[in-house]
Amino acid sequence: MKNARRGIWVLLLLSSVLFSASRMGRAEDQSKPQSAPASTANGKQKIQVYVNLVPVLFTVTDKKKHLVLGLTKSDFQVFEDNKPQTITYFTQESNLPLRIGVLVDTSNSIRERLDFEKQAAIDFLNDIVRPGEDKAFVVSFDVEPELLQDYTDDVNKLSNAIRELQAGGGTGLFDAIYYACKQKMIFSPLTQPYLRRVLIIVSDGRDNESQHSLDEAIAMAQRAEAVIFAVSTNRSGISQRGDRVLEYFAEQTGGKAFFPFEASDLAAAFQEISKELRSQYSLGYISTNAAHDGSFRHIRVKPIEKGLHVEARSGYFAPSR
Repeated sequence: MKNARRGIWVLLLLSSVLFSASRMGRAEDQSKPQSAPASTANGKQKIQVYVNLVPVLFTVTDKKKHLVLGLTKSDFQVFEDNKPQTITYFTQESNLPLRIGVLVDTSNSIRERLDFEKQAAIDFLNDIVRPGEDKAFVVSFDVEPELLQDYTDDVNKLSNAIRELQAGGGTGLFDAIYYACKQKMIFSPLTQPYLRRVLIIVSDGRDNESQHSLDEAIAMAQRAEAVIFAVSTNRSGISQRGDRVLEYFAEQTGGKAFFPFEASDLAAAFQEISKELRSQYSLGYISTNAAHDGSFRHIRVKPIEKGLHVEARSGYFAPSR
C-alpha cells in the first residue's frame, strides 16, 4: 500500500509539473507564479508547484549607443556562472507597472544645483508615471535617508515632496540605497509578480556618512531586483570617484549612469531614462543549478550579433531553504 500511495503521489506531482511547464509557452503566463493551493470542485486540493524562474530585464544598444528594438529570443544566449541556460520566455516589456524610487542627494555638496535637480525630477515623474498603473516614492538623503512621500500614483503629491527638498549636511548615499531597496522595493512574487523596480539616484556619488558599505548597498539592490539609473551632479568635467561609484551601481543592476555637464542638461538625462524604461526586453530561465543555498550567481546575456551591447543585472541571489 505504501508503494502504491507513493506511486500515485509521484504521478500527481509529475502531472502538476507538466501542467505548469506547458503554461511557460506563453510570455504573459510564464512570468506569473502559481497561486496558493485551492480546492477543486469535488473538495480535493490541487497540488501546486513553484518553479524557480530567474527573470532578467535588459536593454540593448548598438555601437553608437542607440537603443535596439525588434530583437527575438533567438538573438540571445544567457549564461549563469558561465553555464548556458535555456531561455524559457522572452518578450519586449513596455507596459509592465513601474515601482520607482527617486533618491535625491540634499547634502551641502549639491546645494547650488538643487533647483535644477528638483525641476528635472518633477518633469520626469510627470512623463513616466501612469495613474492607476505606476507608483513612485521620494527619498531625500544627506546624513541619513528620509521618506518624503510614500508610494503613490498622484504626481502632484510627488512633485510637492520634491519641491520641499532643502540642502544641508553630509552624504549617506549607500544607506539611502540600502534603505530604499530593503524597505520599499522587496515585494512578494505571489502578490506583486509583474513589477519593474527602478531607483533613480540624483547625486555626486560621494559618501561620508553611511553605516552600510558600497557592497552591502549593491547586494540589497540585487536582492530587491532593482535597476539603478544614476544622474551625476558633478560639474567639474573631470571623472571623479563619485562618478565611478554611480557607474558601478548602474552596471551591477542593469541600469545606466548619466553625466550631464550642465545643470540644464539634467532634463535630457531624465528623458533618456524614460525612453529606456519603455524599451526593455525581458527573458526568463529556470536555472540548471537547483540548489537552494542562498548563493550569488552571475548572469550574462550575450547577443548573437556582434556590435550589440546588453545592459542587465550582474546576477541574483539564489533562494534559500
